Amino acid sequence: MERIEAIQKIREQTNQIASNVTAIHPLVPGLADSVAQGELLKALYELTKNVEVIKKHLLKLEKRDGSTDL
Repeated sequence: MERIEAIQKIREQTNQIASNVTAIHPLVPGLADSVAQGELLKALYELTKNVEVIKKHLLKLEKRDGSTDL
């Protein structure tokens, strides 16, 4: 697998993860437990933050390779 293809596949997967994490947010209040809700929201924030780190690294690789035409 070439780098461009790998970047594209990783981007697709990270977008899917981001979409799934976003879909969880509105479900959290249904737990009706403030402690659990707080912990879940913290974890969801960390997941979102880490997905964004992956996306930033992919952009850097694309710019370095000059392969921004994906």
